[in-house]
Amino acid sequence: MYDLIVIGSGPGGYVAAIRAAQLGLKTAIIEKYSTLGGTCLNVGCIPSKALLDSSEHYHNAAHTFKNHGIDLKDLKVNFKQMIERKREVVKQNVEGIQYLMKKNKIDVFQGLGSFKNKNTVSIAKEDGKKEEIEGKNILIATGSKPASLPFISLDKERIITSTEALELKEVPKHLIIIGGGVIGLELGSVYARLGAKVSVVEYLDSIIPTMDKTMGKELQKSLKKLGMEFYLKHKVTGVEKKGKEVTVTAQTSKEETVNLKGDYVLVSIGRKPYTEGLNTEAAGVKVNDKGQVEVDEHLKTSADNIYAIGDVVKGAMLAHKAEEEGVFVAEKLAGQKPHINYLLIPGVVYTWPEVASVGYTEEQLKEKGVKYKSGKFPFMASGRARASGDTDGLVKVMADAETDEILGVHMIGPRTADMIAEAVVAMEYRASAEDISRMSHAHPTYTEAFREACLAATDNRALHV
Repeated sequence: MYDLIVIGSGPGGYVAAIRAAQLGLKTAIIEKYSTLGGTCLNVGCIPSKALLDSSEHYHNAAHTFKNHGIDLKDLKVNFKQMIERKREVVKQNVEGIQYLMKKNKIDVFQGLGSFKNKNTVSIAKEDGKKEEIEGKNILIATGSKPASLPFISLDKERIITSTEALELKEVPKHLIIIGGGVIGLELGSVYARLGAKVSVVEYLDSIIPTMDKTMGKELQKSLKKLGMEFYLKHKVTGVEKKGKEVTVTAQTSKEETVNLKGDYVLVSIGRKPYTEGLNTEAAGVKVNDKGQVEVDEHLKTSADNIYAIGDVVKGAMLAHKAEEEGVFVAEKLAGQKPHINYLLIPGVVYTWPEVASVGYTEEQLKEKGVKYKSGKFPFMASGRARASGDTDGLVKVMADAETDEILGVHMIGPRTADMIAEAVVAMEYRASAEDISRMSHAHPTYTEAFREACLAATDNRALHV
């Protein structure tokens, strides 16, 4: 009898298993695929960042090296090697998770886990054999898979999801992306840098629509410099493949029809919770009409010994959100009193410039009727950004009009994915914009832009604009 059985080995699942083992709980983890790490390590966060970095190196060599005094001849993309390197990065990360399972004495079971009852999980193996294990507590961490539209037939060759976009055999001539969210824009920027024509079709009036509107506007400006085209407020009505050509039909807000023809279409309209084959009914676990496992504030399901975390429950589908929830459940089971502040889980878009955000957006503050003050600082005015040639973007800080407490931080620029951590720390400890303004930031660094934005929010005191 295990103290905890974890179904799913993505960032939420494997981190929960490690923390449970650290706390002395006898732990098992079940993974249906042959490798650990879930979507994030195998076909998500890690491989996409590997391709983003490789394509950024190429783009800089082709477009910015000359300005730095570096002359190159006969520059070309070895796309096969790029994909090979990505696979090696994935392999190293997956092997790292296997090592951590052994180190923490976590039993790993490979196969499809499903509930027999609320304490028993059946594991169906690839060879057709089955085995059962029992646990006092069970954690559902089965993640998500790409969503599609009912009229789109995904052939996974020309009409693809993010999974196939990470394993293409060639750089597309014209990649059409349905959806202007994080995943589509990251993969779109990879191929745009490598020479593909990229068109983004988005139903709403802004890209990255869940983030602060300023970020969407600024990112669109930057991505247009890569040659990316945007069709905002366009509703996709059809996708048709003929040989190697795919046609996307969309309708404008004025009900005019637009046809886009390309050689690949990436369907990137979000992800949906994955509970297929889990047999939740047998354990008395409720799943809502969105496919999400229903949980209370302690991440407990309708069964008193079963918990669920990550993409399979409500909230942002982020690897680090799943990790926080995994640790939360493990510590709860060990008798501790953990907490998660969901407002302070940052969101990041790994394009270049990067976009990072934490706390309330300006639109949310207006909707809530909160009185706030705002400060901005452009990277164009940053000495470090000018030195590196990364002057696109800005930092935007919003603080309470009366108390000066920081309520939201939104950044677009170089290395903002790393910079946002300072804002998270500040907001976790309820810092004011004045607090950050009074802290010394090394010069020249990108993080000075955060301090300057805080100065701008406190009586418009920015020093370098």
